[in-house]
Amino acid sequence: MKALWLSLLLSLGCRSEPAGTKYVRSGDGFLMVLREGDDAFAHFRQLALSEKIRGATFEGFGFGHAKFGYFDQQKKAYDELEVRDVELASLRGSIAWQEGAPSLHAHAVATDRSFVARGGHLLGFQVGKGSLELEITLQHVSLERARDEALGANVLVLPR
Repeated sequence: MKALWLSLLLSLGCRSEPAGTKYVRSGDGFLMVLREGDDAFAHFRQLALSEKIRGATFEGFGFGHAKFGYFDQQKKAYDELEVRDVELASLRGSIAWQEGAPSLHAHAVATDRSFVARGGHLLGFQVGKGSLELEITLQHVSLERARDEALGANVLVLPR
């Protein structure tokens, strides 16, 4: 029965890359639903590798545990804040490449049960109770990131 179910999912275009990740091709990209315990950034990277994505943008919402960063220009490093059991109200980002590996850049806003919002640069996200729903839109150009030494950060470099 399990083999029949897997065969049906594959025939519909669904994949199961790292354990628990589900995505399906849709229009100019993919729809992905992650579940409790999934590391969202690991699944974005695996999708980029598996599907040979040259560049993409993404957006989503869901429940989980977020690690935010605020870039301190003087230290050239992120001040970090971890928040647990939040609702990710808005997530936007991009998938590019840097030194042969997928490079992610994401920003988000998350709220807790008292409706206090936290947000900024998203350094990581683990799905909690519920799910994380994502839409990944393919770009028709290759996206690259490079280190900007003056900023002390990686930045998107537009193709020529």
